[in-house]
Amino acid sequence: MMNLGNMVRGVASDAVAQSLVQFWEYDEGTLELWRASSNFVYAFERNQVQYFLRFSFEQDKSIEQIKAELEFIHYLQLNGFPSVTPIQSISGELIETLKTPEGTYNAVVFSAANGINLDADTITAKQMEEWGRSLASLHFLSKTFEPVSERRKSWLDTVQFMESVFKKHPGEQIALQELSRVTNWLKSLPTNKDVFGLIHYDFQLDNIFFEEDKDHSFNIIDFDDTIYHWYALDIVTALGDFIDDDNPHSKLLIQSFLNGYRSKMDLENDAVAQFPQFQRYANLYKFSKILKSLDYGEITETPSWFVGLRGKLVRVADELRQSFQKPWQKDNMK
Repeated sequence: MMNLGNMVRGVASDAVAQSLVQFWEYDEGTLELWRASSNFVYAFERNQVQYFLRFSFEQDKSIEQIKAELEFIHYLQLNGFPSVTPIQSISGELIETLKTPEGTYNAVVFSAANGINLDADTITAKQMEEWGRSLASLHFLSKTFEPVSERRKSWLDTVQFMESVFKKHPGEQIALQELSRVTNWLKSLPTNKDVFGLIHYDFQLDNIFFEEDKDHSFNIIDFDDTIYHWYALDIVTALGDFIDDDNPHSKLLIQSFLNGYRSKMDLENDAVAQFPQFQRYANLYKFSKILKSLDYGEITETPSWFVGLRGKLVRVADELRQSFQKPWQKDNMK
């Protein structure tokens, strides 16, 4: 989630997107806002084929981190892992930069993913198994990935980020205490290549596209959050819509996902028992990003959607804040 002030300024008009899309070939009149969250994303067409323009402020996403992201995608594709493809600009670049009075933007364009999004309410056990196998395939390739130039950030960078955010909010002592507990626990974990590497960190249903006619494969988008972390965290964040659900059917679906994962990667029961702790980390990191997003200063004019979005973020932050006071408990998923 980007700073709400930047979001308001960024979607006030399509001027920045219109300027950036000029770097690529496109069909006039097809550019339209798709979403604004951690980035601005616009859909457009070229020769009636859909593509996506993604851009953000340089202070939010450095060009070095984007280069590292694209290198990982290229590596995955070379090894047969299905994902969206970065598209070269007219000048042959994968990243284009635009300087404006508000700041510098970095932009990339991706192909659209083939397939359909699946729904958490209707997904089948077989599809869950394929989903888990897809994530394991990514982790299997991550074990041997060595970046040539730039390197993505690691969990240690997120700890420093969270600490800097919480120190700007003196009232968030509970969050600082939670950060200390989480950090000490993470430091105790092994970091060998069988359990630790570059993860997707947003392998949820809205970022995977199912192709039933191609051996039930998934096409993956949005590698913007890739980070060096424990593979178990990727499983926890992927299953976010299911883990907190006590419904027996949800537990069956989770088991199907884990069965699929274990068909490609080892996953010890001890690692599964640590899922709640990884969830604590994910919740804390999410909380810190919401706090930073809400620290937007003065906004002279706010659009109609602003009050609703701000209210939602405040409610989520309050819920997360309360969760930090709960004792750590182990889950019974095996």
